[in-house]
Amino acid sequence: MPIPPEFEKQKYISLATFRKNGTAVYTPVWFAELSGKLYVKTRNDSGKYKRIRNNPRVQIAPSDMRGKITGPEFEATAHILPRDQSKQANDAIKRKYLLARLPFWSSKNEFLEIDVSA
Repeated sequence: MPIPPEFEKQKYISLATFRKNGTAVYTPVWFAELSGKLYVKTRNDSGKYKRIRNNPRVQIAPSDMRGKITGPEFEATAHILPRDQSKQANDAIKRKYLLARLPFWSSKNEFLEIDVSA
């Protein structure tokens, strides 16, 4: 399934991850599209990373930079991308966001791959 057209030309998505008790936690994030999937960069000590490690189910929706949802929500599955597969995701994010090109790389940065068709 291709990426829904609601995400075209969007700068932010609202990424909802789920706590162990089922409560959704919404976070606005930058994302890039590549080969029918969405990619997000995050730190491996962030809450969303830990929640995805425990539960790959997520919801995504177009949003503004403050996280206000501006379109429909979609069920999706996220997983942590192995470091040896993250170069293309990193390049895609750098192409989309000028600030992502600044050399603020941290050893804690990881990439999430989000499959909307799941």
